[in-house]
Amino acid sequence: MQINTGSFKCINCSKTVSLQAWGTKNRNHCPFCLYSAHVDVRIGDRKSACRGPMAPIGKIYKPDGEEVLVHQCQKCQEIRKNRVAGDDSMGLIEKLNVLEFF
Repeated sequence: MQINTGSFKCINCSKTVSLQAWGTKNRNHCPFCLYSAHVDVRIGDRKSACRGPMAPIGKIYKPDGEEVLVHQCQKCQEIRKNRVAGDDSMGLIEKLNVLEFF
C-alpha cells in the first residue's frame, strides 16, 4: 500500500482509494475489494514493518449491531479488525461469513 496525503493504491486490486470515508478515521482497506495492508501496530499509527496484504476473512457484529471486517495478513498471519466504511462494497460484505471467535 502506498500512502500519500489523500489516497493510496490498493495492495490487491491496484485501484486508487481515498483516505476520506464516512465511518472511519484511519482508512487502510479498499472499498472495492475489501483488502487491507498490515500498516498499523496500534490503530492509526502506521508503524507496522510488515506491510503485507491482509485478506478479508469474515466479519463480526459488535453488541450494538455494527458490522466489522476481519482481515488476516497473508505475510505474517496476524488477524485484525477494521470498521466498515461508508463507501465499502456492501455486496462483498454481505458475502463474508460471520465469525464466532471474536
